[in-house]
Amino acid sequence: MFTLPSRSPLLPTQVRRSGLNAAFAAGTAVPVGDTPEGVALTPDAARGYVANRGSNTVSVIDTATDTVTDTIATGAGPTFVAISPDGTRAYVTVYDDGLVSVIDTVSNAIVTDIAVGAGATVVALTPDGARAYVTRQTTNTVSVIDTATNTVTATITVGDGSTGLVITQDGTRAYVACLASNTVSVIDTATNTVTATITVGPVPILLGLTPDGAHLYVTNVGNSTVSVIDTATSTVTAVVGVSAQPRFVAVSPDGSHAYVANSGPGTVSVIDTATNTVVENIGVGGGPTAIAVFPDGTHAYVTNAPANNVSDMATTLIPGHGSTGGQTTVTVNGHNLANATAVHFGTAQAVITANTATSITVLTPAGAGAVPVTVTTPGGTGPLGSFYYTPVPALTDISPVAGPVAGSDQEIVITGRNLAGAIDVYFGPTRAVIQTVSDTQITVRAAGAPAPGGAAVTVTTPGGTTDGLSYTYVDPSTVTGVSPNAGPTASGTQVTITGTGLASTDQVTFNGIRAPFEVVSDTTLTATAPPSGADGTVDVIITGPGGTSAGTFTYTADPNI
Repeated sequence: MFTLPSRSPLLPTQVRRSGLNAAFAAGTAVPVGDTPEGVALTPDAARGYVANRGSNTVSVIDTATDTVTDTIATGAGPTFVAISPDGTRAYVTVYDDGLVSVIDTVSNAIVTDIAVGAGATVVALTPDGARAYVTRQTTNTVSVIDTATNTVTATITVGDGSTGLVITQDGTRAYVACLASNTVSVIDTATNTVTATITVGPVPILLGLTPDGAHLYVTNVGNSTVSVIDTATSTVTAVVGVSAQPRFVAVSPDGSHAYVANSGPGTVSVIDTATNTVVENIGVGGGPTAIAVFPDGTHAYVTNAPANNVSDMATTLIPGHGSTGGQTTVTVNGHNLANATAVHFGTAQAVITANTATSITVLTPAGAGAVPVTVTTPGGTGPLGSFYYTPVPALTDISPVAGPVAGSDQEIVITGRNLAGAIDVYFGPTRAVIQTVSDTQITVRAAGAPAPGGAAVTVTTPGGTTDGLSYTYVDPSTVTGVSPNAGPTASGTQVTITGTGLASTDQVTFNGIRAPFEVVSDTTLTATAPPSGADGTVDVIITGPGGTSAGTFTYTADPNI
């Protein structure tokens, strides 16, 4: 009997972060075709297949070098990709032509096209590779393909707008996100029937399943959240707020984190599945759409549709940045990490709280700036990437300072310092949806509040949480009277407008023309009617942070002699 020598901790050489503000950005960007959407890895992770919807091609990436080695022409609108369990076939949905194209991964040639109907969106294979399930976003159906004969053998009715699709590792169930009905349909794959319908958030689009099949994560585009479903009870047990326009969600191989591509701000939100909280927002390319996590959990490919590239996003340190004061819980992912004796952030030693052969959980020491992270095991010491200490954020201004209690699509700009990587913004108890982020500015959209009034603005970044600004929710104004309600087209008529919520009025218009006005009280203002080119009754519009309200005024023609 003999003992294998211990090996130094290491990572694949392609895992890297580089470039300006690397603390909040993925590293390598691989140019592919136009508007890349779906991405899938072969079982050995040696190649990635990317569906380029805008150029009607599939790019093949050599993952060892992060370079495109082949480009395959397809029909119109290739959207998502799935690889057979044996790695010999790639299945590509072709949305506009209503096809599933089957690619031989040895020759990278299309061997057949299977007609499924317009709107073919997401394809997933059963674990034995015997069947492929295909959603059709323009319908309420899922097509089932026999991969031995490449024929459609069943059509299953689900909710309207079937889009996202995943199949459990035991192959017994398929889950379908139905964006038009705000539901997830559960399919029994033995009978190809729907056994449950789960109501989730508005416009559910894509979904990811934990490896043990216990929890399903569903992105809701309508309110920028992720619904967490307990698959044993088919109930939503948590709702996690992310950033604007969430798309694909992928779960790490060990089930510890879920990664959500936020198309709006160009970030990937990292959700800790134990607490269902966002612990990090990683900047990637513009408009991230789909995510494929590598089997070892150390990095992921992210398609960036408007940027026409694929980011190679490191996930070796989750989160990869934290407070200068330390005490950030970080998961270190890699190889040969068993029996680690020390983890250093720069020269300072972290506290190890958990350890396996592929991951270590630590509490960071205090520090500053970018520091290398090294792990020491019986096999030696190896580098595990870099960690970025982030100063506490500071807020200086917000504009506008008020808005309707019902919420608004208007963008609100928050300025300050050390805002990069912002995780959450709250107006009182109400979460605002992050639209864009830089080190000095965050733009958000405010959801509705429980009641009108002032709300403290708080921003959480990897460096901590700060406040100091206020935003005011106001009820919409109402107009109950305009007196006098008529006057000559030559203008100059002084009118008194009565109603409620008038104190915050920003603008008064008569038939779209601005009028001089003065606020007297919250129930009264005075205005001077502007001239009109014609007689008749026009709208008098009062505009303020709470919205708009209207009355009427009638212009009368001057008498003729």
